[in-house]
Amino acid sequence: MSSRAQMQTKLETILGSRNVYFAPPESVRMKYPCFVYNYARFTTRRADDMAYTVIPHYDVTYISKDPDSGMIDRMLQAYTMCSHIDSYMTDNLNHDKFDVYY
Repeated sequence: MSSRAQMQTKLETILGSRNVYFAPPESVRMKYPCFVYNYARFTTRRADDMAYTVIPHYDVTYISKDPDSGMIDRMLQAYTMCSHIDSYMTDNLNHDKFDVYY
């Protein structure tokens, strides 16, 4: 299974539903609570003029109507290389942004 497919599965497990969207187009009507994620960048380790390790870095946003969902703690416990970046409210929905290396 690819790293992105594993990421999808793990986010679905953490959320407890299939409301996990990878780089959704604007036409997709999302169901809340949900995760929205996409590639942010890749960390590449090189040796002998070759890339020998490529680690994807994801931008993950948790969107919910509940401001006290406990998702920040769940994400930080689920991923060893995860940072909570920001929390904000838009359109009466709470957003929690994370940086995740996976």
